[in-house]
Amino acid sequence: MIDRLGGINPIDNIQKSPKMQRVSGAAQHDSITVSAEAKELSEVYSAMETVTAAPDVRADKVAEVIQKIKDPNYINSSVVDLVADRLMDVYGL
Repeated sequence: MIDRLGGINPIDNIQKSPKMQRVSGAAQHDSITVSAEAKELSEVYSAMETVTAAPDVRADKVAEVIQKIKDPNYINSSVVDLVADRLMDVYGL
């Protein structure tokens, strides 16, 4: 004979269960930490964005060269030799 395996009234089990209690204390806040590597990569990314956004031509340098070329005393053999050497370096000659 099987007698009352788990009770007849299912509501009885719920009423006899322990009551839930509120947890006291301050609620914890979420937080994150950023690694040193992530910070460094962020700086590199920011620098790359700045370089990409910058114009390819520096107007101040162009204006400076235009002023120098207008001066007849600026172009002499030493300047011509220097420019020729730099052009040869650029083209690997």
